[in-house]
Amino acid sequence: MTSIQPELWVERAGQAVAFYVAAFGARVLHRVGEGDDIVAQLAVGEAAFWVAAAAPEMGRLSPGVIGGATGRTLLVADDPDAVVRQAVDAGATEKSPVGDEHGWRLGRIVDPFGHEWEIGKPAGPWPPA
Repeated sequence: MTSIQPELWVERAGQAVAFYVAAFGARVLHRVGEGDDIVAQLAVGEAAFWVAAAAPEMGRLSPGVIGGATGRTLLVADDPDAVVRQAVDAGATEKSPVGDEHGWRLGRIVDPFGHEWEIGKPAGPWPPA
C-alpha cells in the first residue's frame, strides 16, 4: 500500500481532533496519549491524516507560532459546498467561498488551529485530457 498521510501539528490537539470530526465527519482510526498531548490518525472517507501536539523544542511548529501555515491541504469531497458550510459551522473561517475555478469546484477555509484547507472536486474527468 502506498499513501501520503500528512501530520498536522497543532496547539490543543484534543480539541483539533474534535473539530475535524465535527467539520469533516472524520473518524478516529488510532489515538495515543491524553488530553492535548496526543497523536491521532483520522480519516475522511478513505483519506487519512494525523494530528499531533505541536512541540517547538522538537521543531514541530503550529501555524500560530509561525504566524501562518506553510502549506494547504486539499480535501476532495463530493459536495464541497456542504463540507465548507459544515466546517464553518464547526468553527472554521471561510477564506474564499466555494466557486468554479481551474476546472474544479473549490472553497477555502482556515481551521481554528491555523491550517488552511481547500475543499473541492473536479468539475469533470480528472486529470484533464
